[in-house]
Amino acid sequence: MTSVLSVNPGARPAPAFLDGAPKQLLIGGTWRTAASGDTFDTLDPTTGGVLSRVASAGQADVDAAVAAARRAFEDPSWANITPYQRSRILLQVADVMEANAEELAVLDSLDMGGPLWMTRWLVNHSVEVIRHYAGWPTKFYGQTAPSDSDAFHYTLRQPLGVVGAITAWNGPVLQVAWKLGPALATGNTMVIKPAAWSPLSTLRIGELLGETDLPPGVVNIVTGDGAVTGEALTNHPGVNKISFTGSLGVGKRILEVSSKDLKRVTLELGGKSPTIVFADADLAAAAKGAVAGFAQGSGEGCVAGTRIFVHESVREHFRELLIEEMKAYALGDPFHPDTRMGPLVSDQHFERVSSYLDVARAEGGNLTTVGETRDRYMPPTLVENVGRDARVVREEIFGPVAALMTFTDTADAIAQGNDTDFGLAASVWTTNLETAHRVARGLQAGTIWINTYAEMSAGTMPFGGFKQSGIGREHGTDVLDAYTEVKSVMIRF
Repeated sequence: MTSVLSVNPGARPAPAFLDGAPKQLLIGGTWRTAASGDTFDTLDPTTGGVLSRVASAGQADVDAAVAAARRAFEDPSWANITPYQRSRILLQVADVMEANAEELAVLDSLDMGGPLWMTRWLVNHSVEVIRHYAGWPTKFYGQTAPSDSDAFHYTLRQPLGVVGAITAWNGPVLQVAWKLGPALATGNTMVIKPAAWSPLSTLRIGELLGETDLPPGVVNIVTGDGAVTGEALTNHPGVNKISFTGSLGVGKRILEVSSKDLKRVTLELGGKSPTIVFADADLAAAAKGAVAGFAQGSGEGCVAGTRIFVHESVREHFRELLIEEMKAYALGDPFHPDTRMGPLVSDQHFERVSSYLDVARAEGGNLTTVGETRDRYMPPTLVENVGRDARVVREEIFGPVAALMTFTDTADAIAQGNDTDFGLAASVWTTNLETAHRVARGLQAGTIWINTYAEMSAGTMPFGGFKQSGIGREHGTDVLDAYTEVKSVMIRF
């Protein structure tokens, strides 16, 4: 067992952004308090201390934000600019985020507990994402269709209108970039609601947007609880689309509410991703990837590979490699240079994840934990001797807990990999190209990684899930359809 790494309190970063009055709402280019005056605390999961007080938006604030976004959508300063101007503005957004990348990474590490090395990577990746979408405004093409000689038929691709973007707490800057990029590239306006557990970097991005030529009201930010602020945004008749990243339960609620006025919806929800290791794989590399799959980011990731399947002939050797790799995941303060895993995001979430360890024991599971469990810190934990129907195998835990199971052959690996209500991602480890292709084709998941884990494109590859992992895709060309409507125009001469 190793202790939790700590740093001198005086050595922890203290961004100037956290000084002063409570954080406000961004509505129509103006920062304002909530109409009710209500606020909430956002906490540092490492220390448990208050980082800042943040405005808690109610119905009146959401109404004002949606109205501001609608005005901006119809204003010529946004609606009538050229594709080249839209690209230039998105490049400005990328530049200003890059210039303040360290601050944004620090804010996310403070707010949600991710190690600084990880939040730095996420912010840098987000800058690349925005630059990717900056290239799209000049490349939206409609189509011409065959018609008789006295007619001309063509299509236009036009923005939806006001997009409500609701993000989760486990990657704030990244999730904002994944939604902001395509929404603005296609000419929409936005009301962003970040998660109440980690709103700070989104609010800082709102400030940084003021340094660009983005017209006021194109991006609005409302903070607050999902049951109040999120529900008001989802229900609002002035919102044309909801783009949501978060839990399955909330996603189902959004889909239900959207049916009242047929809002467009994309949902990126949970996962219970399989890691499948064949006997011919580079087992050391596979063990490294498998542990990263469920321990990196403290397991607080939708693509977490929390079901590990290894061929029965190499189970014992692979198990040894897994446990050795787990020992490399040092727990500690996000700002300690040797920290591989920070704390879980909150006491509430720590209790939830911890409860699954009790469930696993009750289901007959054997637990191997490497590290010290205390406060909000939880080390990588491997669960063995559980069957397919165990709750720790069926349910998304969202913590560093994985079940180790075996398979007999390729068909069995595919069958067990697909035996889940989710289908977001999977990783397959083999040196046999035929096996790789067969398993990739057979698995029911939106992303299949072969001999790697969690590689993310900066916009070129679609990302999303099968089954209860969501509806629609982020990135790729698919995302352009998700943020636009196609209009058919038929002219008779």
